[in-house]
Amino acid sequence: MTSESLITTGTRPAVRLTRNLPDPPEVVWRSITDREELRAWFPCDVAVEGGEWKQGAAIAFQFPAEASNMTMSGEVLEVDPPRRLAYMWGEEKLVFELTPRAGGTHLVLSDELPAGFAARNAAGWEVCLDRLEGKAPEQDAWRGHFASYKQQFEPVLGEQEGPPPEYKGN
Repeated sequence: MTSESLITTGTRPAVRLTRNLPDPPEVVWRSITDREELRAWFPCDVAVEGGEWKQGAAIAFQFPAEASNMTMSGEVLEVDPPRRLAYMWGEEKLVFELTPRAGGTHLVLSDELPAGFAARNAAGWEVCLDRLEGKAPEQDAWRGHFASYKQQFEPVLGEQEGPPPEYKGN
């Protein structure tokens, strides 16, 4: 499991996950901004308006048909290569912070979200970040992570929702 935390000091809660990756920030930056590289680890296709990550650009998030019939929209909020990327993912704000570390990168992913989404999203990001790190998550890894996060977060945030109704995955 990554280093994770729940942040409750803002107007909305945020889950924060970290990883130490062996690649330098420039390589990790491509992994979080290149559409083809995103497909290897992000939960959906990410199409940025004009193909360029720039502040104000619209983003379309199309989930694969086998997982969901869902499409979400977003907007690029901040781009500072190869250090910081922030954008809206539906009603959530995602922030990726990359810091050089011993030949690699310290990655911090923060997801500012509705309180009831915290456990499910933290569990989902665990699986996604495993993929980013080059690890193959176990078949039902999400469910185990979700149970753990639900137990941690419910006393602080209240009831935690499972997958969205449109989700067809496991």
